[in-house]
Amino acid sequence: MLVSYLDRVDAPDIDYRAELPPHRQIAGWLLARIESGELAENQPMPSEKDLMDLFGVARTTARRAIAYLRDQGAIRTVPGRGSYVARREP
Repeated sequence: MLVSYLDRVDAPDIDYRAELPPHRQIAGWLLARIESGELAENQPMPSEKDLMDLFGVARTTARRAIAYLRDQGAIRTVPGRGSYVARREP
């Protein structure tokens, strides 16, 4: 089941000819939602399966998008529980 806020969003199409790889396009889209406040602190992030369904990408691509956001400090992952929007430092 998709996270509830994904029911009302239109995800952009992945441009496979773009300079940015697909996982970075997805990460950028999610990061924009975090920065706008649409995804609030401690709110669950879409799962890999949700991202696969939303963007029509492979699990590896979805996994890399989540890993990229985690590496950037935008989200935190709790093993067995999922990923959540990280606390933003002022």
